[in-house]
Amino acid sequence: MFRFMVPAIAIVASAGLVFAGEKAAAVKSGLEAGAQPSAFNVKDITGPAKGTSLCYRCQYGAKPVSAVFTREITPEVAELVATLDKQVAEGKDKNVKAFVVLLTDDADAGAKQLQKLAADKKIANVPLTIYDGVAGPDSYKIAKEAGVTVMSWNKMRVQTTHAFAPGKMTAEDVKAVAADTGKVAG
Repeated sequence: MFRFMVPAIAIVASAGLVFAGEKAAAVKSGLEAGAQPSAFNVKDITGPAKGTSLCYRCQYGAKPVSAVFTREITPEVAELVATLDKQVAEGKDKNVKAFVVLLTDDADAGAKQLQKLAADKKIANVPLTIYDGVAGPDSYKIAKEAGVTVMSWNKMRVQTTHAFAPGKMTAEDVKAVAADTGKVAG
């Protein structure tokens, strides 16, 4: 019996290490709760100011806002954007806002990705924008290790931040982020 217990204990212990390793690998990116988001300019690709440079953080002011900073357009990112688009439509009476910022060094290719995303998911309420450079605005503390960083704020104070390594956002993560962003309007 002892012969069988040792391998079983080893398997359970190694599974625990894998789980602990996954938790330890979480990406820390973006502003912490309570921080105040600062102004920065983006190029609007699909929003109401299409083709111009502007600051959506400035335009939205103290309203409830969700901002998605992404270096990739994966199916999960597309689903998150579609979910935010629905939340903004449903939250018009509370002035709920959102915008997406693609962090890229290739603005032309990025614009095509965003236009395709808007068409495929019928995005009508969330501006899809480009920030010139993969680092993002310095004051937002977007980690190099993050493929996607989502920050939500209200009254100019960050309430939630979620970050994911490239390609690591799952369908369950999309649901969790959407649940948090849905609460920001209060």
